Amino acid sequence: MLPKEMGIEKVDKFDVRFQLPDIKHVLREFLGTREVGEFVSGALAGAMTKAVLAPLETIRTRMVVGVGSKNIMGSFLEVIDQQGWQGLWAGNGINMLRIIPTQAIELGTFEWVKRSMTSLQEKWEQKQCPKLQIGCIDLNFSLSWISPVAVAGAAAGIMGTLACHPLEVLKDRLTVSPETYPNLGLAVSKIYKEGGIGAFYSGISPTLIGMLPYSTCYYFMYDTMKQSYCQSKNKKSLNRPEMLLIGALAGFTASTISFPLEVARKRLMVGALQGKCPPHMAGALAEVVREEGLLGLYRGWGASCLKVMPSSGITWMFYEAWKDVLLVHKTHSL
Repeated sequence: MLPKEMGIEKVDKFDVRFQLPDIKHVLREFLGTREVGEFVSGALAGAMTKAVLAPLETIRTRMVVGVGSKNIMGSFLEVIDQQGWQGLWAGNGINMLRIIPTQAIELGTFEWVKRSMTSLQEKWEQKQCPKLQIGCIDLNFSLSWISPVAVAGAAAGIMGTLACHPLEVLKDRLTVSPETYPNLGLAVSKIYKEGGIGAFYSGISPTLIGMLPYSTCYYFMYDTMKQSYCQSKNKKSLNRPEMLLIGALAGFTASTISFPLEVARKRLMVGALQGKCPPHMAGALAEVVREEGLLGLYRGWGASCLKVMPSSGITWMFYEAWKDVLLVHKTHSL
C-alpha cells in the first residue's frame, strides 16, 4: 500500500504515434536526381532508336542471310506484301529487351564517371598534387594527363557489357536456333541447365576486348567534337540536326578504328560453332590476315557503318532531347 500523496494516477488512454517517412517525397527526390534522369533518358533514347531503325534492321537481316530479294527496295516491298507493315518490326521485342538496359547503363555510367573524374582532378590540383624528387629528376603526380571522357567511355562500355551480355547471349540463341529455343523462358531455363550462370557469359572476353576500344573512342569522339564545335560557333548547346550529325560521325570513327577487333570477335564466335576456334583474339586477327590479307580486317565495314551511323546519331539526338525534358531545372555542363 502506498500513501495517498504517492499514489499513481490512473491513465485512461495510452496513445502511441509513429511518424512514418514521407515515401512520396523521398521517391520524388530520388527520381529528380540527375543520375536517374540520365539513366531514364538513356533507356528512352535506346527504345526510340531501336523502334525507328527496326525496319532497316529487319531488311538488313533478310539480305545478310539471303532471304528474298537482294536489294533494299525489293526486300522492303516483300516484307510488306507477305507480313504487312508490322512485319518490318518483327523480332523487335527481344531487341528492345536488350537495348533499353544497355543504353541506360552505358549513358548513365558515362555521365556519372565523367563528372566524378573531372571533380577528382579539380580537387587533386587544388590540394597540390604530391611531388617526388629523385636526384635531379622531379616527378609530378598530376592527374591532368588522364582524360575523364576517355575513362568514362571505357567504363560505360565495360558496365554495359557486363550487365547486359546475358541478354546478348539470349538474343543470339533465339535468333540462330529458334527450333531449340522457341521462347525466352525456355531459352533461359535450357541455358542455365547446360552451364549455369557462366553460360550466360559465354564469349564475354572477346566481347570486352572488342568493346573497350570502340566504347572509349565513341564517347570520346562525341564529347570532343561536341565541345569543339560549340566553342568554334560560340554556342552553349547543339541543335537537333547537329546532334544527329556529330553522333553519326562519332559512331563512324569508333567503328572504323575498332572494326578489325569486331571481325576477329566474329571469327572466334563462328569458329566456336564450327569446332575450329582460334586460340585467342590475336590468333583470330592473324588468321584473317593470313587468309584474306589486311583488307580482310575490314570486310563488311561499309554495311556496319550504314547501321552504326544512323543508330549513333539518332541515339544521341534522342538522349540529349530527353535530358532537356527530364533535367530542365538542372544546370548542365556540355
